[in-house]
Amino acid sequence: MPYDLLIRGARVVDGSGNPWFYGDVAIQQDRIAAIRPAGELPASSAKRTIEATGLVLAPGFIDILSHSITPLMRDGRCLSKITQGVTTEIMGEAWTPAPCGGEIAHRPLAPYVPAEWNQKIQGWRSFGDWLDALRQQGVSPNTGAFLGGGTLREYACGMRMGKANADELQTLRQVMREAMRDGAFGVSYALIYPPDDYADTDEIVEVCKVVAEYGGIYITHLRSESDRLLEALDEALEIGQRARLPVQIYHLKASRPENWPKMAQAIERINQARAAGQDVTADVYPYTASGTGLNAMLPNWVFEGGNVYEQLRNPAIRARIRKELLGPNPMVDTRSRAEQVMPVGFQKPDNQVYVGKRLSEIAQMRGQDWLECVFDLLVSEQQRIGTIYFTMSEDNLRLQYAQPWTMVSTDAGGFDPTWARAFGPVHPRAYGSYPRVLGRYVRQEGWLTLEEAIRKMTSLPANRLGLLDRGRIQIGAWADLVLFDPQTIADHATFEEPHLLSTGVVQVWVNGQQVIQNGHHTGATPGQIVRGPGYRTKP
Repeated sequence: MPYDLLIRGARVVDGSGNPWFYGDVAIQQDRIAAIRPAGELPASSAKRTIEATGLVLAPGFIDILSHSITPLMRDGRCLSKITQGVTTEIMGEAWTPAPCGGEIAHRPLAPYVPAEWNQKIQGWRSFGDWLDALRQQGVSPNTGAFLGGGTLREYACGMRMGKANADELQTLRQVMREAMRDGAFGVSYALIYPPDDYADTDEIVEVCKVVAEYGGIYITHLRSESDRLLEALDEALEIGQRARLPVQIYHLKASRPENWPKMAQAIERINQARAAGQDVTADVYPYTASGTGLNAMLPNWVFEGGNVYEQLRNPAIRARIRKELLGPNPMVDTRSRAEQVMPVGFQKPDNQVYVGKRLSEIAQMRGQDWLECVFDLLVSEQQRIGTIYFTMSEDNLRLQYAQPWTMVSTDAGGFDPTWARAFGPVHPRAYGSYPRVLGRYVRQEGWLTLEEAIRKMTSLPANRLGLLDRGRIQIGAWADLVLFDPQTIADHATFEEPHLLSTGVVQVWVNGQQVIQNGHHTGATPGQIVRGPGYRTKP
């Protein structure tokens, strides 16, 4: 029988890191059915043929750090990611919308999410209910997730600081066990944010021991990426050693110039751990500015109880925060100079005048010092206020990507500019991460070879997740494929104008179905749920 599709004469980069070759690749239903040297498979052997001369054929890119949880509820096409070549979205840093229950209070979703999803969440008693709901709605990329450590902690302990008691520890273990059986890849903590930060090392180890029983991974936003970077890295390595499971470090970075020299030391520690037999890897997004909330500048005790914005109305609370942040021994190492901070995620009409301006400018416009400005903006908005922090080094970025154990990620969700612009700016990594690596760091600057860059986008994250039939062009693998022009692929999103799609990705297939055709979305939603090794089919 003829193949369903034949892609002829492409430069095939198979994801393994091996040199590219000119080849023909055939798809039958949802799998790769044949791979031959260019010209060996005639057009007559397929129902449809694409002549790919001058183009690169690669496995679909796997984003191990995606924040598409809420965007996918609005728009299953995941446009800004799929047009980069991302065919698999792995979510769950810090939080997941399921399971709902325990001590978790209702929390509204992003303003662009249809209201009915808030109602759906209340019925998601298991981790798998959420992913099943996405699949039933229809999504273009494959989707999978870690259980958010913040969600897990809040489920058992609410927003209370301090150690979990015996009953709460039992709840943590049981919820984690159920999530692993539902297909979670492991547990994901973001240890600069509450309530994740309220969990100490011993508590995380106990949770990770359950993850290890099911062959899962500990994936973490380190407890510090600045003043205590090395100590935070040591904690992550300790957790992996004590719980006996692999460790993945989210968005490896060193923030603020005084900490930039620590990156070489951090890399040396990881290399030493790997040489000693510890399984530890990391991902990196290709920008020197990070993105999080303006509220990340506050000490985490302010968030206890979940009424942070009310707390900020209290002059005594403000005075305590000011002493901690501006005193001789600051307690919070996420602080940044006001000129390095650009709040962008304003929702109130009166605050739109501040979008895209640095915090120092906003404070001057308001006649305030920068910290009083932060307090008042957060009280005004009653939400985290998405913010860009310009605190990282291009030299470190080059050093990080030079490591064979680092992979590419976005740390972002997937948006469509036609609706997303109305909700304000986002970090440009949501639109440009993968083309930025291929266009700037491979083609223009030569930081990476084409083969190594694609390995970092495909088989490396696939291997990390145990998805050994994705992230590679081989017979029998799922037909997640990206066809792009290596001479023109480029990112266009900037911090000033982030809602611009990348170009150069010509065709994309997910599970054998075409999702991008000649640069445009076809409307297809063939994405499947990808699950971790602990998955158990429910009776």
